[in-house]
Amino acid sequence: MDPLQEHEQDETRLWVRRGIRQIVSAPALILVTAHLGFAGLARDAGLNWFEASFMVFSIWALPANLILLGSITAGLSLVATAFAVGLSSLRLMPMVMSLMPDLRAKRTRTSTLLVLSHFVAVTAWVVAMERLPDIPRRYRTAFFAGFGITLTVINTLIVAFAFNLMGQFPALVTGALAFLTPVYFLTSLYGSARDVTGRLALFLGMVAIVPANRLAPDFDILIAGIAAGLASLVIGRLVASRSPE
Repeated sequence: MDPLQEHEQDETRLWVRRGIRQIVSAPALILVTAHLGFAGLARDAGLNWFEASFMVFSIWALPANLILLGSITAGLSLVATAFAVGLSSLRLMPMVMSLMPDLRAKRTRTSTLLVLSHFVAVTAWVVAMERLPDIPRRYRTAFFAGFGITLTVINTLIVAFAFNLMGQFPALVTGALAFLTPVYFLTSLYGSARDVTGRLALFLGMVAIVPANRLAPDFDILIAGIAAGLASLVIGRLVASRSPE
């Protein structure tokens, strides 16, 4: 093998290993604990361990998996369930669109980016956007593949393992693990917010959920999200227009 090619492969493997080691980070560990809660919820919904694990690996978005669990529990039709899960996953499209240009190098194949796009979720996106600027462009796909694929596989195995232990835990422990899921969402969304507008939208959404629930319980999250998003956008632009250049 050509020495230059051998060096290139060694560097690629190095960045894959660095991506794998990124699993020992606060966002990744929070996600793991959140999936412990998901395992308990899936068990209560009547799923078996294989179905719960398959959901994690194939959908790879905790909010979408929770919506799917809720739809199963509520007895919704397949069409309505697919629509709800697909609609919730649309939020990931801006993340994919913003991340793929940073991953692409001169020799990066489109098929590689399509495969890696499956592993783009809140945690992977937050870590990638933070670390990629410090990584040579030609090794970014190696780093992201190491981190994203490892994160997905570990959480899939965690759900399979924890699913069979949930029956041995006290109800209080199971409830505490389930509570880690909304904690994960709040911390991840706050961490991924790039400016004050995003963080303001998060807090306004939590405030708006109460009146929205009283107004229309079936659409409270949608109403609160739209209202808080529009309000934070207006406030953010007002603040930006009044700030000195």
